[in-house]
Amino acid sequence: MDLDALVGRRQSSWRRLDALSRRRRLTGAEADELLDGYQRAATDLSVVRSTAPDATVVSYLSALIARARARAARVPTLTWSGIGRFFAEDFPAALYRLRWWWGITAILNVVVGLLLGWWLVEHPVVENSLMSPEEVQALVNVQFESYYSEHAASSFSTLVWVNNAWVAARCIGMGVLGVPVVWLLWQNIANVAVIGSLMHRHGRADVFWGLLTPHGLLELMAIFVAAGVGMRLFWAWVAPGRRTRLAALAAEGRTAAGVAIGLVFVLLLSGIIEGFVTPSPLPTWARIGIGAAALALFFVYVFTLGRRAARAGATGDVGADLQADAAPVSA
Repeated sequence: MDLDALVGRRQSSWRRLDALSRRRRLTGAEADELLDGYQRAATDLSVVRSTAPDATVVSYLSALIARARARAARVPTLTWSGIGRFFAEDFPAALYRLRWWWGITAILNVVVGLLLGWWLVEHPVVENSLMSPEEVQALVNVQFESYYSEHAASSFSTLVWVNNAWVAARCIGMGVLGVPVVWLLWQNIANVAVIGSLMHRHGRADVFWGLLTPHGLLELMAIFVAAGVGMRLFWAWVAPGRRTRLAALAAEGRTAAGVAIGLVFVLLLSGIIEGFVTPSPLPTWARIGIGAAALALFFVYVFTLGRRAARAGATGDVGADLQADAAPVSA
């Protein structure tokens, strides 16, 4: 074999492979080209080693192939621009696109919760089957109010943040099955309704709403969002439309994962409010005002940034760009 002829014929391809292996981001076509060039260079190295071994050429091709292999296998790194794009486009676009799912979920839960609470107030006999009179008095007069101040604010904020994030994650994670999400929502809303009815019946309605509302507005909305997204995940394989069930479930699953990450920060804010604002000595109207402002900011975020991103083509499928632009798509 004529080594000089091989080098002359393949040198431009090697240089192109070298250039591709040094780029931070690759389009889908460039990723395919990288893989093709890697395979051709590996073949060239094998030919050189077996027919016309040359230390310089072997060393060059070995280093080139190693660099191309590392680039092809590289996991996309987290960057500040990527984080900014997620919170400015991907997350709000997903919330906006799925607004009917979590919006209807929120409305139904509020209606069911109010009706259940009203029914419990009108049927006090149910109270005796749930708790003893001593337990009711302890809950109404001491436990409900002290719950928000018995721990240091920072520790309490962390506790409720982790707990609520876990509930949201379960709503999304079990959403593919549908029924478990409904059960989780029922447990959540029934618990609030029972406590609310007891507080109302014993003349402590002002304490109940004054302590629940500041953090509860945003906290419950985040749970409703998680549940709505979970139910959309369930519906993706029940009614996939023109896509296959697997493709629909994969797309909605990636979106759900992005929403789960975003809700962690929404729940962090509600946890801070619950730990520092709810038990604070601020007037009730001020504490409720802070909670209402937090919920209003959430809606502004969804219906301004989210709507703008959705109209620009964002869907909330945070994995789509990684699949198409930053990862090899064929061998």
